[in-house]
This record gives sequence, structure tokens and C-alpha cells, in this order.
Amino acid sequence: MNPRIHVMILNWNGSKYLSEAVQSIKNNNYSNFKITVIDNNSNDDSLLKIKNQNINIISYSHNYKYAKGYNKAIFELDDDDCDYYLLLNNDTVSDRYLLDSFAKAISKYGDNYIMGAKILYTKNKNKIWYAGGKFGFLNLFVSHNGIRKTDNSIYDNDCLTDYITGCCLLISKKNINQLKGFDESFNMYGEDVDLSIRAQNIGIKCYYISQAKLWHHVSASYGGNYNLSKNISKITSLLKLIIKYPKKIILGL
Repeated sequence: MNPRIHVMILNWNGSKYLSEAVQSIKNNNYSNFKITVIDNNSNDDSLLKIKNQNINIISYSHNYKYAKGYNKAIFELDDDDCDYYLLLNNDTVSDRYLLDSFAKAISKYGDNYIMGAKILYTKNKNKIWYAGGKFGFLNLFVSHNGIRKTDNSIYDNDCLTDYITGCCLLISKKNINQLKGFDESFNMYGEDVDLSIRAQNIGIKCYYISQAKLWHHVSASYGGNYNLSKNISKITSLLKLIIKYPKKIILGL
């Protein structure tokens, strides 16, 4: 199985990392893919740094943030040439086998899944940032499996998981169309959790793929860990998720 994967990288002022994110995908050993960078009205030189990369670039005159930025690109392009969309943060570095690992997972498990990768920190390449997601009061409502733990064999098994992080999210064109994309009322956080829950409500499961791997400059996309507006957005989105899905988020049911 050799599905056509359309890699979409959402960018806003990603001058420091975007070029590396693009190049790491281009270095993949998988051949049946294309790359589109979606720019949310950046005012830095990030697009200048990738102008010779021979990739598709969509430039918006407004910062539509995550949900609307991806929705506009996906549904305006309506790419008949792709089977899957891989949505990536602009501050990631992909393993050269990332796309191949996803293609093998599709062949093994089928297409009725949203899939995510093992994501590690760039500053500590063996420390996990995401190895699946979980819900529930005891898990601080929404959290990552393995976060800040050293990678080991525990995280080397593919498994169903509560949600897929939007940092690296693989979804079929069929499924994203069926779900009508992301809920744009989530401004910057929570849209990935919401998409995952809506998907599971109609029988589309979430699968963590352990051999698909990349590294993440955590929080670089949003101004660092202690950015005030980022933290306010996180709290607001969590409250919206709790109101919308109380049993799922609070009890993990």
C-alpha cells in the first residue's frame, strides 16, 4: 500500500524552525507525498527561507490560527490527488521514516483511524513529549502518555488512545470531510481533542503509532511555556471541552 500523503505545515512567524521542518519531511525515504506550507500572515522572514524548497505555499492575509487555518487550506484546495493529510507543527523535525511508518500502519490497521506519532523533545532527544493521550480527572483532564519520561520499550507498542495531538496528526481525506474539519470555535488549543472525540463518536478510532517518530521544539509555535495569552487559551479551551464532553474529559468514559 502506497497512499498519497499531503503534508500540511501551518506556520506563523516560524523563521527559526520552519525550514528545518520542511527539509526533514523532504528527507523522508517515502516518495508518494507532497508538502504545503500554510502561512497565517507571518511578519518575519520564514517564507523567504523556504522559497527555493519547491513546495506549495498558501499565504493568508490574516492569522486564522490552528483550526480555521487548516480548515481553509484543506477545503479550499479539496485535493483530489491525496488519500491522507498529515498535519504538522512548524517547529517539528521528522524522522526520515515517519511517512513510511504511517503508510505501513495504514496497510496494517486500515483507514478508519486518526493516527499520531511518538513525539520527543528536540532539546532532549530521548525524552518523550507525546506517546498517546488520555482523559480523566486523575490525568489532569487532558494529558500526554509518557510526557517527560525517557523513551523505552513501554512506548514501542502501537495502541488505541484517547486523542491525537495536533502537533502531528494523520487523517484520511474521507474522514476529515466526514467530520467537516476542526471546530473553529477552539481558537488555539483543544481543537485536536475535540476532533478526536467527535471522530470516536462516529466510530473513527485514534491510534498511536510507535514507529512513526519526530522531535518537537515544544511551545516554540506559541511563544514559549510561560506566554500569558497561550496559557489563557489553554484554560479557556479546557473549560470548553469539559462543558462539551463532561463524562469524557472528567471521568475518561
